[in-house]
Amino acid sequence: MDTVQKAMAGFSLDLGPLKEPLGFIRVLEWVFSIFAFATIGGYTGTTHLTVSCPDGDKPVEAFFAYPFRLAMKPYCLPPSCNGSCTETYLQGDFSSSAQFFVCVGVFAFLYCTATLIVYLGYRSVYLQTSRGPVIDLLLTAAFAFLWLVSSSAWGKGLTDVKYATDPNRLVQLCTSCKAGEFPSMGRLNASVVLTPPVSSIKRSSKQPVLLQKLHPAVSVRTVNIPVYYTCILQC
Repeated sequence: MDTVQKAMAGFSLDLGPLKEPLGFIRVLEWVFSIFAFATIGGYTGTTHLTVSCPDGDKPVEAFFAYPFRLAMKPYCLPPSCNGSCTETYLQGDFSSSAQFFVCVGVFAFLYCTATLIVYLGYRSVYLQTSRGPVIDLLLTAAFAFLWLVSSSAWGKGLTDVKYATDPNRLVQLCTSCKAGEFPSMGRLNASVVLTPPVSSIKRSSKQPVLLQKLHPAVSVRTVNIPVYYTCILQC
């Protein structure tokens, strides 16, 4: 209880950092990290086929969902029009790349939340020594690397999910079937679109690195990181 009281006693809200790249870009990171895991987590999709029968077409639906272990849920594929069906499974397990991407997004969200609290409430403590900004820089660089790896893996995973659930490919398993509606993957496409590009942020005489302005002993010249994670590098 005493620890909590001491922590709250040192809290002093200052919205000034939100007007600087230090805070403003961190807010953007916070928002984009939410989109990163929210667009994938909880996703469900359906691929459609139709079986041509004398009394009309019969619909066939194959369901799949995050984390995209496609072989976990069967669907009924009628081999004929007499009412019988064969239990069939979609092929592929793309859970590793999807879960990795979501995991990085969740941890990035938590880290951004924590750092925003520090920037806005404990800025004086953050700037007392060079330790805080240096640790922040290292963790930001680590998240940048993890984000690049996870987004690349998930981009490939999404391509494989689209291929495995393509009704034009699934009709090859059923000679009397016709391809139906393609699964709606707008949310999944958004997760890939929101992945940040890599930019090179270089130190210049007119725009010194924030860490060097605060602590001249710290030397940071060129850092290649996603746009989401540039919050402590430029001012």
